[in-house]
Amino acid sequence: MTGLEHEDDPRGPLFETPVEIGANGRPTGVELELPPDESSWAVGYLDPESIRIESLTVTVDLLLTRLQEMTLDLAPDFHRRIGMWSDVQQSRFIESLLLGLPMSPFYMAQQANDIWSVVDGMQRLTAIARFMAPQHTVGLSPLFLTGLEYLTDREGALYAHLSGRMRLRLSETKVAVHLVRHRTPAAVKLNLFRRINAGGQPLTPQEIRHAMIPGPARELLADLAEHPAFGEATGYSVSNERMSDRELVLRFLAFRLTPPDRYREPDFDLFLANAMHGLNELTDEQRDWEAREFKEAMKCALNVFGDRAFRRSLDRGRELPVNKALFEAVAVNVATLDDQQRVRLVASRDEVRDGLSARLTGDFTFERALTVAPGDPENVRTRFEVVAGLFQEVLSGD
Repeated sequence: MTGLEHEDDPRGPLFETPVEIGANGRPTGVELELPPDESSWAVGYLDPESIRIESLTVTVDLLLTRLQEMTLDLAPDFHRRIGMWSDVQQSRFIESLLLGLPMSPFYMAQQANDIWSVVDGMQRLTAIARFMAPQHTVGLSPLFLTGLEYLTDREGALYAHLSGRMRLRLSETKVAVHLVRHRTPAAVKLNLFRRINAGGQPLTPQEIRHAMIPGPARELLADLAEHPAFGEATGYSVSNERMSDRELVLRFLAFRLTPPDRYREPDFDLFLANAMHGLNELTDEQRDWEAREFKEAMKCALNVFGDRAFRRSLDRGRELPVNKALFEAVAVNVATLDDQQRVRLVASRDEVRDGLSARLTGDFTFERALTVAPGDPENVRTRFEVVAGLFQEVLSGD
């Protein structure tokens, strides 16, 4: 559970087509299908002429060389967020390679500087690096082979303990890499990767963005998602396991970069991906300012709404989860106020709470904008305008 309302998710279903070699060493196949009920993902949306994918055959040694030269991006801390394989699972994968079993392909995104960002294959590459080049796996210990099924005489071995012949077999193992070139349009690239799953557990859209878009935006989202102000305002109810917390932070920052009245994007995932690129392009001072405004917005929302902040259950007995659309509308509007206005808003907390509660229960259009197709541009403008109008009404004393 993420601690978020699922009804306000503007995206369609993700696929569950496994592409990893399983922990038992048996490779799984790849199928790329279109969602049966998602018209916006029609085949025409992926123009074949706009897709730039190069299928390469490389060796494990080349991937490790790229890792050493920092031209292969393993997305720091990503493996922790998607549930890293156990030592036994990783060991059995290495065992599969030693037995000569084929490996499913990797899917990577090429950046403008020719860094390859791993989108699918993170678990496998982490296992390889932990075993063969642990010095390049920050925060992870070397892998001792354990729980082997066939090469039981290698139980407890490190890479250095293997014979020269076995080490050569690993380093010369050939793997397929499907590299999406950086000139592929962002919309096409995102649409491709959200059709590709990892290890039997589909990546969430935020995990795809995290893997696909390196840069300072990653650190900014991580820092703000882990800040006490965010945790307290959301009651520490938003999960960090699948980056749900980081997506919520990104939603705030996305509407800071693109004001709601200028939002026109029909694809909300692409909107958030473009926001990550935009955050990367800000100066350090600009990112620091946005971080400051986010924290102040969280503190103010908590002081105004208490433990019901960002929830549609202000005056109801049953506490509902954090509503992502309401989070955006409240947090971004609070951030547009200056410090003095925020102090006045807190002083008028009862009036603000009553006003929002009345709109949640008596304004059908507002309620719909929070729960039905909240990524629709008209619904985005509606919910932001309603909250902004409430704040101005309170601050003006009308």
